[in-house]
Amino acid sequence: MQKLSFLFFCVFFYALKTNAQNRMYWQQKVEYTMYIDMDVEKNTFQGKQALLYTNNSPDTLFEVYYHLFFNAFQPNSMMDVRSRTIEDPDGRVGSRIAQLNEDEIGYQKIVELRQDGAKTKFTEVGTILEVELAQPILPGETTELKMEFVAQVPQQIRRSGRDNSEGIRYSMTQWYPKLSEYDHEGWHPYSYVGREFHGVWGDFDVVISIDGSYVLGATGTLVNPEEIGKGYSKVEIESKENSKLKWHFKADNVHDFAWVADPDYSHTTAQLENGTVLHFLYQADSNTTNWDSLPKYAVEIFNIMNENFGKYPYKQYTVAQGGDGGMEYPMITLITGHRSKRSLTGVTAHEAIHSWYQHLLATNEAKYPWMDEGFTSYATNYVLAEIWPDFTPYQSSYSSYYNLLKAGKQEPLTTHADYFKTNRAYGVAAYSMGLIFLNQLKYIVGEDILMKGMKRYFKEWKYKHPTANDFIRIIEKEAKMELNWYLKQWIESTNTIDYGIKWLEENDEKTTLTLERKGDMPMPLDVRIELKNGDEQWINIPLRGMRGEKAAEKWMKIYGVAQDWPWTFPTYDLTLENRIHEIESIEIDPSRRMADIDRSNNVYPSDRSTTFRD
Repeated sequence: MQKLSFLFFCVFFYALKTNAQNRMYWQQKVEYTMYIDMDVEKNTFQGKQALLYTNNSPDTLFEVYYHLFFNAFQPNSMMDVRSRTIEDPDGRVGSRIAQLNEDEIGYQKIVELRQDGAKTKFTEVGTILEVELAQPILPGETTELKMEFVAQVPQQIRRSGRDNSEGIRYSMTQWYPKLSEYDHEGWHPYSYVGREFHGVWGDFDVVISIDGSYVLGATGTLVNPEEIGKGYSKVEIESKENSKLKWHFKADNVHDFAWVADPDYSHTTAQLENGTVLHFLYQADSNTTNWDSLPKYAVEIFNIMNENFGKYPYKQYTVAQGGDGGMEYPMITLITGHRSKRSLTGVTAHEAIHSWYQHLLATNEAKYPWMDEGFTSYATNYVLAEIWPDFTPYQSSYSSYYNLLKAGKQEPLTTHADYFKTNRAYGVAAYSMGLIFLNQLKYIVGEDILMKGMKRYFKEWKYKHPTANDFIRIIEKEAKMELNWYLKQWIESTNTIDYGIKWLEENDEKTTLTLERKGDMPMPLDVRIELKNGDEQWINIPLRGMRGEKAAEKWMKIYGVAQDWPWTFPTYDLTLENRIHEIESIEIDPSRRMADIDRSNNVYPSDRSTTFRD
């Protein structure tokens, strides 16, 4: 009997220990070494890739998957068909893929793939390479995957490619066979249909052999500047035309690698106080005169982000003319360059800030695009408001959200990025509703708490793959509130917010203000009461489920917290210590941070206008 009890205890303890380990955070690691030989006449290249893959998971892996992004740029690919059948196709794609000729398509073809010297079995299925391993990878083990491949660079259509609309030769993004991420949810071998992606953290050592007339920029730092001309100087490398140079880049602790190349790039730099060097690559002509002012603004962008959201840790960042609009990668962004000064600064700000919200806080963009694009959009608005005093932040995102609701096109933010029914619904969900998520959170907990939480989130989760729950737990700790209700309502439902003033009633020289919740999503309320004697009072009404309330914000001179509002109650009575004739106006949420879909009933008297801004 004692032996059985002891055996039961051991099994029970082992089960608890294993379950606890499975709940602990872990992430895989990659170490890429690549050699690329580029043929700029044929727009093809040969590649050799050695990949050390460390399995930090508790699982034994019998297969792996690679992304072959260039294969999307072929007629009848999933990206092509999706673009031609979705209700509102991206104008940059449309039917262009279907019209590509053989020398214009993209492809990546695997010649050989060995695991620790042994051949593997693999199958190309569209943009995914399915690999049956020669030997399973046990927990804690590292294996080497050596690959030879050939590729053709597609005509520039979406993000990647050659010869974009502004004449940039190569925008080399999502260009190499990239190992898929494996995490606590398993493999993520998403077919490339035009949306976002998810990558494994690791190190890159990349050599690119290309005609000597080309100037390159890339993720990481240039290891051999003396071989290609110090400072990428075009004058110093002109003599090497038609001979090849080997550009050697290294990048540590990133989850992707991108590069650009053009023979006509001009190169300038700027430096931050902490030593980080900002590089700018563009074709200097009459369409790019505003690039002269970009280094000054870029320095401001990084300084504001470093102070308020967390410090950028890498030693370089490159802004390169290229691509099809603006797209972020580790330590580099590609943007179209024929822009006004305001547009050029704005797109640079947004793409650079992705260094924080994707390339340091690497959420799974397929599942949480709103944490990537939305958080970036919020911080971009914050930064641009600091740079330009006349810039009005956040409002356009609210307008986009309201217009989507009117069109009846809203979908939950939990929708996988590839599966939104319309590009419009995806854009509003990822960019606008993601921004509103943070701005409303600022309304709930207060700006000071939110900004402390943003810095703490950066500190605790950089170089990792945080989820929505990881973020909201950080804010809960800072605010000392329960906030899961807000996450669930805004992210997992399409419930909308609508509060109103129902009536006022005077009794015993006091006024009872009756408020009503007309929408399905509950929220705490800020109510401002202006008196005819000039006094201004603020009353915060917390939700009962918050288990706490925010402190007064900087503009709230007279502030009080009322009894909490249980969300099941459709109405709420608030007693004011004034008679009705003493009240000039009452307004729910004059800061307009709450996405109330009908503000016409938020004000008493109903024709009272407000000019308040937070």
